[in-house]
Amino acid sequence: MTTAMSTDLELMRSRLSGAIGHHLPGHIERLGWDAGRLAVHQRDRLRALLARAITRSPFHAARLRGVDPDRFELADLARLPVMTKAEMMADFDAVPTDRRLTRDLLEQHLAGVVTDPSLLLGGYVGLVSGGTTGQRGLFVQTVGEYAEFVASVTRRAMAAAAAEAMAAAAAAAAGAAGTPPAAGGGPPSEGLFIGIVGAATAVHSSGLAAATATRPPVRMTPAPASLPVAEIVARLNAAQPPALLAYATKLPELAREQRAGRLRLNLRSVTSMSEAITPAERAAVAESFGVPVIDMFVSTEGLVGHSEPGGALLTFASDNCLAECVDEDGRPVADGVPSAKVLITNLHNLTQPLIRYELTDRFTPAGTSPGGALRAGVEGRSDDVFRYTEGSVHPFVLGAPLLHATAVREYQIRQTERGADIAAVIDGDFDPAVVMAAVERHLRAAGLAGPQVRICRVGALDRDPMTSKIRRFVPLPAQRRAGPAAPPGPGG
Repeated sequence: MTTAMSTDLELMRSRLSGAIGHHLPGHIERLGWDAGRLAVHQRDRLRALLARAITRSPFHAARLRGVDPDRFELADLARLPVMTKAEMMADFDAVPTDRRLTRDLLEQHLAGVVTDPSLLLGGYVGLVSGGTTGQRGLFVQTVGEYAEFVASVTRRAMAAAAAEAMAAAAAAAAGAAGTPPAAGGGPPSEGLFIGIVGAATAVHSSGLAAATATRPPVRMTPAPASLPVAEIVARLNAAQPPALLAYATKLPELAREQRAGRLRLNLRSVTSMSEAITPAERAAVAESFGVPVIDMFVSTEGLVGHSEPGGALLTFASDNCLAECVDEDGRPVADGVPSAKVLITNLHNLTQPLIRYELTDRFTPAGTSPGGALRAGVEGRSDDVFRYTEGSVHPFVLGAPLLHATAVREYQIRQTERGADIAAVIDGDFDPAVVMAAVERHLRAAGLAGPQVRICRVGALDRDPMTSKIRRFVPLPAQRRAGPAAPPGPGG
């Protein structure tokens, strides 16, 4: 790393830590708000967002013609047009509210970012999303706006740490006559310390956080998911973080290392992020680490949600990002009904306004929390479902037999015209016939006659070089699903 890059990175770390420290108290306070106070906050932030978008973004000025931000109410949101990634990327230069932020400039900046991020135009950070699941998206925001996002990710853990510190101080005071409790009652002075198994590069949100959130109030130590598992284990053992935040596809493997005694963590919390975790995986991880799993939904676009420890239902940070659960036609779905997509309105990123922006994630809404925040189950992505001519099947169903095969470390299932091809990393004795038969039963139940399933043993699964993610379920392109049935081609 050159001296200039090192100086820029240190400046970025200093500014981010300061911004997180500035925003966290307000974020923690908002956890205790009632629904009425949340609604006022949402309305005011939405009005500010619309005003900025209309006056400074040509893209939004055209879409929002006739909208009066000063009189806009939350109930009016549903009448605004939907914004898609394809539309945004096709006219990217017209979207940001800083006219200097062009697509070419952002692409050039991101091309120079590997592990060490740098500031764009002295105050912006850039991110990439969607490389493994569809069209690539570019996102830009100020350091302060990104700090709001990091605060929404970490505030529940910070609030819990503060509560633990206050309880410990009270216990110490009670046990020592005349000894006053510790001043402040806040979180640990050394900051919230998290081991993060996520992206290897700083163009992805988890990689950027790991590279820049390195000092109080939030300290992260990275062990990128793209590393060999032995190296991840070594890094985590050396750091001994009390909290672990990791991709759902890596947690079962880390749980296996913990059970085997190679990974030796004493955790207060373990959180699954970025990908859906199945109930069987959640139970296995909780048993291995001795703490219930927190399920977290995080999108680069700004939506963040957490479950309670051991729970599957998530509460979303609705003060930072609005989310509408809708069907294929954009109509709201009732509680208990899975959505086809989610429309998000990011209330903290005024640099690149995302207003009713379409995510292909499937949520099942479950009302609101006592504070008015959206609660929902996350069902995966609508474009992950395997759709055959005869019927559809959620790939979680097909993955269940692999979760019960203890020798399977990781797997990927690819849809074929008449079934599925499975690539698996195997560690130990394994009978593929048992798993193939179980997957074929599920496919027959979905309506396929004579389903064909193959399993290929591989040394490792390919991970996206930017995000370090694996796309666990890969459906056929839509145009091939309706085509004539064909036997699988040759392969191993």
